[in-house]
Amino acid sequence: MENQHSCIDALVKNNSVFSALNEDEIKLLYENYTCTSFKKNEIIFKEAERPTGLLCLQEGKVKIFKEGVGGREQIVRMAKPVSFIGYRALFADENHIASAQAIENSVVCTIRREALENILRQNPDFSLRIIKSLAYELGFANKRTVTLTQKHIRGRLAESLLFLRDTYGFEEDGHTINIYLSREDIAHLSNMTTSNAIRTLSAFAKEGIIDINGRRISIKDMKKLEWINDLG
Repeated sequence: MENQHSCIDALVKNNSVFSALNEDEIKLLYENYTCTSFKKNEIIFKEAERPTGLLCLQEGKVKIFKEGVGGREQIVRMAKPVSFIGYRALFADENHIASAQAIENSVVCTIRREALENILRQNPDFSLRIIKSLAYELGFANKRTVTLTQKHIRGRLAESLLFLRDTYGFEEDGHTINIYLSREDIAHLSNMTTSNAIRTLSAFAKEGIIDINGRRISIKDMKKLEWINDLG
């Protein structure tokens, strides 16, 4: 129970949606809350599975992806603590339309559906915040759809690097993006082949825009990277 309490305390403190809950509602979470650890590369949920509750990423980093033609992945979202994953399917009362995988060792906490629905019915402020969160995610998804279909390869890759910067921030040096993705994952995030991702990353490095050390990517010329992103 101690681990669960610490998870809930962090959730209420760090997520504005749950800050709308009163003491009785938080107590209800304590009674309907479980946490599960996932190792790096372990699947959290699979496409076509039925959600059993609201999943919250407590620790680690997670990618949400969908398999396309020929088994090729498309990363549709990246998650960081403290955020929800897979909740569209829960509220739509549908099966998951994508899969989630831990990029590094992660902890995912689950709020049981029944408890969540009880709180939603009792707390209109909480319900409104959930709606706003869903609306934000929908807007982001629509924007990404346009980006991945209309931008050139360089523009798509630049946007992906900026997206990773905005999501995970930098390491202490202020330049290295605080997530290490494979070239394949970068390609899947940018809607391009792995070979194109490798060539474009190399071109950015030669132009002095980024520095590459294995899976570590440092941004050296932020203005030029943003210019390429805006140019499309």
